[in-house]
Amino acid sequence: MECVQYAMENNISVKQSALQADLASITYKQSKLSEIPNLNLTNSDGLSYGKSKNPSTGILENQNYFSVNLDLQTSVQIFNWFSKKNSILANQWSVMAANAATDKLKNDLALTVANSYLQILLAREQEQIAAIQVQQSRAQLDLVNKQVNAGALAEFNATELESQLANDTANLITAEGNVTQAKYVLKAYLNIDAADSFDIDEPAMDQIPVMPIGELQPADVYASALANQPQQRMNEYNLKAAEKNSLAAKGMLYPSISAFGSLGSSYGYFRTPQFTQVFTGYAPSGLVITDNSGNVVDVQKPVYKNGVRSGYITSDPFGTQFNNNFGQSIGLSISVPIFNGWQAKGNYKRTQINIKNLEYQQDLDNKTLKQNIYQAYNAAFVALQKLTSSEKAVQAAQKTYDYTLKRYTIGMIGTLELVTNQNNLFTAKLQYALNQFDYVFKMKVLEYYKGTGLKF
Repeated sequence: MECVQYAMENNISVKQSALQADLASITYKQSKLSEIPNLNLTNSDGLSYGKSKNPSTGILENQNYFSVNLDLQTSVQIFNWFSKKNSILANQWSVMAANAATDKLKNDLALTVANSYLQILLAREQEQIAAIQVQQSRAQLDLVNKQVNAGALAEFNATELESQLANDTANLITAEGNVTQAKYVLKAYLNIDAADSFDIDEPAMDQIPVMPIGELQPADVYASALANQPQQRMNEYNLKAAEKNSLAAKGMLYPSISAFGSLGSSYGYFRTPQFTQVFTGYAPSGLVITDNSGNVVDVQKPVYKNGVRSGYITSDPFGTQFNNNFGQSIGLSISVPIFNGWQAKGNYKRTQINIKNLEYQQDLDNKTLKQNIYQAYNAAFVALQKLTSSEKAVQAAQKTYDYTLKRYTIGMIGTLELVTNQNNLFTAKLQYALNQFDYVFKMKVLEYYKGTGLKF
C-alpha cells in the first residue's frame, strides 16, 4: 500500500521517533569509546607581574615574565566491577528499544492510514449511492411531470418527488463533503500540504484481499503478536536495559582502580637590564660588634648605585627550558566509596524499582494485547454476520423497490409508497457499504496483530 509507505517516510512523528533512536545510538557509541584511555593536551600561556614563582627556575622572584605550560595527560579505568561494561550493554539494549518504539509508531501509523484510506473508499461508495439515488429521483420526477402535464396524475405526485429529489441532492452534497474531509485527514497523516491536489486509487471494497477469519483464531494471533509486535519487543529490550543498568549501579558501590600518566614541561621568559655598580661610600648596616678593647662598633657596609646600563640578563632559550623542565608521571589510583550521601546506594535501589515497574508494564501490555485481540476477533465475527445480513437486506429492498416501481408505473400505488421504498433501498445500500467497510477494517486489525502486513 503506497500511502502507508509514504506515511512512514514522511510523517513527522515517525521522523521524531527516528531521531530519538539516533540519540540512543550516539549514547551507545559514546559508552563504548569510554573504555579507551582518554588523552588530553593542556596549554596555558600568561604574563605575570610582581613577586611570583619563576617557571624556569622555580625560585620566588619579583620579576615580570611570560610563561608557557604544556601538559599531556591520560587515564584509564582498569577495574570497576564491570560497571562500565554493563552500562554499555544497557545502552545497546536501549538502542534496540528505541528502534522498536519507532517500529511501533510505524505500525500504529500504518493502521491509522489504512483506516483513513478505507474511510475515503466508504465515503466514495456512499457518494456513488447518493448520486444514483439523485439520478433515479430526477428520472422519476421527469416522468411524473409528463404524466401530470398530460392529466394522468395529480400535481401533488410531482410535489412529493420534488421534495424527494431535494432531499437526495442534500444527501449527495453531504457525501461529497465527506469525501473531501476524509482526504484532508489522510493528507495530515501523510504530511501533505492541505492545499496540494491529492487523490487515491479506488479498488472496490469487495476486491480488497482479506484473510479468512478461520485463519485468524485469537489464540494463534496472540502467540504471533507476542513474538512480532514492536510494543512487546520494546518492553523486552527496556527490561534487559534496566537489568544491565542495575548491575552497573551495583558496581559503583565497590572500589574502582584506575591508571594515569602525564607528560609536561614549561617555559618562562624574562629580560632584566644589567647596570655597572659605582661605589659611593659606606653606611651603617644595622649590625654591631665588640672590638678587642670591649668597645661597641657599628658595622659599615659599602653602598653602590647603578651606573650606565651594561646589558640585559635573559632567560634560557625555549628549547633548553623545555628540555630542562620536562617531567613525567605514572601511577595507579584507587577510589573507595565510603560516604556520598547515600547517592550510589540510592541509585542502585532506584534501578531495582525500575526493573519491577517494567516487569509490571510488560505484563500489563501483554494482557492488554490479548484482550484487544480477542475483542478484535469478536468484533470481526460480528461484522461478518452484519455484512451477510445487510447484503440480504439490500437484495430484499431491491426486489421490493423494483416491484413497487412496476406497480407505480401502471398507477396501482401512489408516489409516497414509491418514495418510501426508494428510501428504504437507499438506506439498505448505505448500511451495506458501512458494514462492508467495518468488516474489512476489523479484519485488517486482526491481520495487523498477526503481523502479516496491510494488503489492499
